[in-house]
Amino acid sequence: MIETDICIVGAGPVGLFAVFEAGLLKMRCHL
Repeated sequence: MIETDICIVGAGPVGLFAVFEAGLLKMRCHL
């Protein structure tokens, strides 16, 4: 089973920035 902290829908500029910020906060996410 895959465990993530957040799921981001959309890989545009805002989605990619959200992934970057989540990485800085040590959160696991799916894009």
